Amino acid sequence: LAAIRTELGVCPQYDVLFDMLTVREHLLLYGSVKAPCPSFCVYSYSRALEDVDLSQYQYKPVGALSGGMKRRLSIAISFIGNSKTVVLDEPTSGVDPCSRRSIWDVLLKYKAGCTLIFTTHHLDEAEVLSDRIAILQHGQLRCCGSPVMAMYILREPFVPAKNY
Repeated sequence: LAAIRTELGVCPQYDVLFDMLTVREHLLLYGSVKAPCPSFCVYSYSRALEDVDLSQYQYKPVGALSGGMKRRLSIAISFIGNSKTVVLDEPTSGVDPCSRRSIWDVLLKYKAGCTLIFTTHHLDEAEVLSDRIAILQHGQLRCCGSPVMAMYILREPFVPAKNY
């Protein structure tokens, strides 16, 4: 479990943040659970703040941040400690288009060094961020493959499989 904890990052659909803690305190809290090496984490925290463009807000209570900033903080938390696999549930839900695009930039930056698994309702987001896409429709796997193949298959009408 300890090995998995250091390798895995998670960003749930709804932010798990505490209004009274600052941005930096959140990174310290979640980072200490994940990677308790202090010297490594100081660099990692600073880099994470820069990557999600929250450096200037690091001493601000999270309760005073906008929804997009909170979402970027949640994403930074999921990548803290050089996560090798990161699971993101609706990483851009509830954010404005500008924040959505900045989140894409962060995910594209981190994508090279790790495996990202995420859910989304936005096909454009899946197409931009993914190497492979699995599409579920009515609880059934509709397709799994490259973004180009997935977009082609989605043009065809859905016919549910019959249970025999």
